[in-house]
Amino acid sequence: MSLAKGLIVSAPRSGSGKTVITLGLLAALRRRGLVVAPAKSGPDYIDPQFSGRAAGREAINLDPWAMPQGQLRALAVQQATGADLLLVEGSMGLFDAAADGQGSTGDLAETLGLPVILVVDADRHSQSVAPLVAGFTHWRPGVTVAGVILNRVASARHERMLVSALQETGIPLLGAIPRRSELLMPERHLGLVLPEETSNFESFLDYAAQVMADFIDLDQLLALAAPLAGQDALPAALPPLGQRIAIARDKAFAFAYPHLLDGWRAQGAELGFFSPLANEGPSPSADAVFLPGGYPELHGGVLAAAGAFHAGLVAARDRGALIYGECGGFMVMGEGIVDKDGTTHPMTGLLGVTTRIDRPKRVLGYRRLLHQSALPWPSGLNGHEFHYSSARGSGLPPLFEALDAEGIRQPPMGAVLGRVMGSYAHVICAP
Repeated sequence: MSLAKGLIVSAPRSGSGKTVITLGLLAALRRRGLVVAPAKSGPDYIDPQFSGRAAGREAINLDPWAMPQGQLRALAVQQATGADLLLVEGSMGLFDAAADGQGSTGDLAETLGLPVILVVDADRHSQSVAPLVAGFTHWRPGVTVAGVILNRVASARHERMLVSALQETGIPLLGAIPRRSELLMPERHLGLVLPEETSNFESFLDYAAQVMADFIDLDQLLALAAPLAGQDALPAALPPLGQRIAIARDKAFAFAYPHLLDGWRAQGAELGFFSPLANEGPSPSADAVFLPGGYPELHGGVLAAAGAFHAGLVAARDRGALIYGECGGFMVMGEGIVDKDGTTHPMTGLLGVTTRIDRPKRVLGYRRLLHQSALPWPSGLNGHEFHYSSARGSGLPPLFEALDAEGIRQPPMGAVLGRVMGSYAHVICAP
């Protein structure tokens, strides 16, 4: 099968509009009949759901902090196989990294050998856009800024000033997107509102695709794509939690990394899905249950009333199945969730933990995790933590000891009771 060339869409800073432009590009190129393989730099589990919808095929995460370089190259090749273009959305600014200076989109671009398209928010810029672009272009020799897209251009006069200034840099200008309120997307505490909860998402995609087709030279953009550097063999994935794994999947449990699930399938595990919001429990034949992260705090009443779901988890525990929850999944394994209004919703009671989001405090960052649990994984793992809720301790042993990206010890994470365990960490891979 053919192997697509690739591009990375990045920006000088967060909030420049690269997500909307990436979605519009995916949809516009798909309209042309191209097969575009989407990917996201970093651990974000929300943006890939949007890019997957726009591209019509599942997006993957390529995390340059957590994943070894060989794994990054192998996953990129796997994603690009059979496609016409691999389009990777960067995270934050091009050279923004974790606290230890590692894991930037620039690191990913250098590892994969892919050129960068720099999205510049032109709001409140005129001629100063030129030194900004020149600085990013020449900052790191191993990273190629191949083209620029201007976003939120105020007027034709504003565009002329920007274009004239950029001519001095010699960097191709691929297009200038006018300021359009229709290109704004709704957000909440963990990021964008999920696509299935966004009214008229398909209409938004159609509009974004038309804007990109009207204002970006798509032929020139495609011509800048480059082959991937290297074709490493995909390293061994984390072992599956069991032979028959029941995985919660709906609006409350939406944050499962595709590379983990694909790795489990490749090792022969049978994956089945169930919806707690529909009051479904795990299959009685499952020897493992995975409760991914998501937004259970937005569905406390429905989950509290899901008697068949609760009973199914208790039955799985009683027959000795391994039950593992991450972040939102961990919250549901506890005694209850206190929502933002202060209402307590009883949960499954598998772990004696109560979580609450009525006093929100953001916790965010990469984690190096150590464990000695029944999880069939190496004792050392790389993961990520992002939540606004907090857990009241239960006296149970923690699942993980944790260090942040700088190696600074963090409070122990999660709880373990026999073969039932969970924490706020989203596990990405082994180091």
